[in-house]
Amino acid sequence: MCLAIPARVIELLADEEALVELGGVRKRISLALVEGVAVDDYVIVHVGYALNRLDPAEAAKTLALFAEAGLIDGAASKAAP
Repeated sequence: MCLAIPARVIELLADEEALVELGGVRKRISLALVEGVAVDDYVIVHVGYALNRLDPAEAAKTLALFAEAGLIDGAASKAAP
């Protein structure tokens, strides 16, 4: 099973890339599939690609569910509502 996880964009990079963070882990991802992403937006990330932007309240709910299921550290679920 594969999961697409919400992550917060912390930096926009060259060549349609961004740096995202989830629970203290930072990862460089591609923004080639999503337009109009800004710093502090939440994006759904799957295999290194942002698939779409996500409302911060929805990101918080999703991250809380992942934490409850033990799929991520509970600290990562503290998205801004």
